[in-house]
Amino acid sequence: MSSPNVLFVIADDHRFSAIEALGRESVATPFIDELMSQGTAMSGARIIGSCQGAVCIPTRASIHTGVNHFKNAPLDNDMPGMALRPELPLLAEVFQKSGYRTFATGKWHNDRASFNRSFDSGKAIFFGGMADHFDTPLWDYDPTGEYGMESSRKESKHSTEIFCDAAIDFIVQQDKGTPFFAYLALTSPHDPRTAPTEYHSLYPAESIDLPSNFTLEHPFDNGELAVRDECLAAHPRSESEIKKHISDYYAMITHHDRNLSRVNAALEAMGLEDNTIIVYMADHGLAVGQHGLMGKQNVYDHSIRVPLIVKGPGIKEGQKRSELIYSYDIHPTLLDMCGLDHSSTIEAESFFSALSGDSYRPRETLYTHYCDKQATVTDGRWKLIRYFEPSSNGHQCVRQQLFDLENDPYETCDRSEEAIARAIIERLTQAMFEWQTQLGDPLGRSESVC
Repeated sequence: MSSPNVLFVIADDHRFSAIEALGRESVATPFIDELMSQGTAMSGARIIGSCQGAVCIPTRASIHTGVNHFKNAPLDNDMPGMALRPELPLLAEVFQKSGYRTFATGKWHNDRASFNRSFDSGKAIFFGGMADHFDTPLWDYDPTGEYGMESSRKESKHSTEIFCDAAIDFIVQQDKGTPFFAYLALTSPHDPRTAPTEYHSLYPAESIDLPSNFTLEHPFDNGELAVRDECLAAHPRSESEIKKHISDYYAMITHHDRNLSRVNAALEAMGLEDNTIIVYMADHGLAVGQHGLMGKQNVYDHSIRVPLIVKGPGIKEGQKRSELIYSYDIHPTLLDMCGLDHSSTIEAESFFSALSGDSYRPRETLYTHYCDKQATVTDGRWKLIRYFEPSSNGHQCVRQQLFDLENDPYETCDRSEEAIARAIIERLTQAMFEWQTQLGDPLGRSESVC
């Protein structure tokens, strides 16, 4: 069989639990459910963190580079992850240099130079973070890499439909002689959450169930309660307003699920489905009312845990693995699946053996931070969150929480003051410090005692 094709789909703001087959939320996702039944879901996937409120910038950058966000941008870059270091080989760039056609459509929230390093074609590209879904500025591939405003255009359809149409147009032009890497980056379900009307009607707001961790306000100042995302709903939160937000969120997800099924149908019509790896993942999650929060500027699982589903030749069907992995581990994993060499710069870890159902040695703990305000580490069951404020010694831990994810997946019961907690906190605090030191996170120089 020839080298496998890759269809890499990345959504914007899609939390891991908002998929029907995962059983956590009542949102219709028949295509993604089918993808899970035909492939493997890595249900323990989380992001590594962010140095800014626009969490999508560094998380997407790390997927492209296979390097954590402290290292993937020039030191003088005031938005870490926006402009990627030119010496770091990018995922699609490696595929291109290995003889693949590389194509992109949708959101590219990093610099234009890194886009052109990665792809040799593209259509309906959006350079930016968010836009009106019915009025999104679009560019087609420009070999000069300039992408000036004078060359932008707009279409009247919803962004999800535009991007999926572009992916379909690319797929139907393919033959089986040259493999392709197609990158389909949705701006859904990011706000403004304006799916077509018929999708909103699927989720009457009054019928929406609030999550068990819904609260009117976050119980304390986490250091980021005034960011844009947290101003999308009134304070204190109201049940009716949050139900409307969740309804709109679900409508966006079901809309993009149905459009992705059109892309998959194009693969099938071209006879490419048996030799194509499909990845579905998100850049990060979103609170949408959980813990009294709206955004992703926090380290609860609803914001840092992401769907990561892989289907393709040699991948075990209907498998769900709970091992701790980072979302950017998809970088070396795809290279392994396609028999391509890794760059020596990559620090992400391949989970290729897990996809085939073989034994897999995962990380013992996983660390995520948000700016210099919040940090968390988990061993899969226990999860420690620490909150920081500036001090004379750099940063001082001012509060901590401890959750038992096995028995409290919605993170509602803080166990940090219980007798059982002391040894667990000491162990996870040490793991957190080791991660901070390894990654170069300045929080590693913080005062360690809360």
